[in-house]
Amino acid sequence: MNPNFGSKRLVVGAHYGARDWLAQRVTAVLMALFTIVVLAQVLMPGALGYDRWAGIFSQQWMKFLTFVTIVALLYHAWVGMRDIWMDYVQHVGVRLVMHVFTLVWLVGCAGWAIQVLWRL
Repeated sequence: MNPNFGSKRLVVGAHYGARDWLAQRVTAVLMALFTIVVLAQVLMPGALGYDRWAGIFSQQWMKFLTFVTIVALLYHAWVGMRDIWMDYVQHVGVRLVMHVFTLVWLVGCAGWAIQVLWRL
């Protein structure tokens, strides 16, 4: 009897589906909330210049929120790009190179973003 069909089918795979779907939604909500907070700060009365931008991001709670958003953005991008490489790049070696390149690029972007954030 073949166990690969019917109600007793053996299901295999990475099982990333639900976890990745939820991660994409949670990180998207975090980024949307950050956007709303920044828009609320920018739409306050007054001239919009460097001093105001520096003032917005110099507050510790805003630095923390920005850091959390950067991490959420990086994880969001990693999940999306990893899924694209797994779905559309069939050659294992090329897929590995793409994964490594994506990870290196995202870590570099994280370092740059954090450097910019704490320079204010």
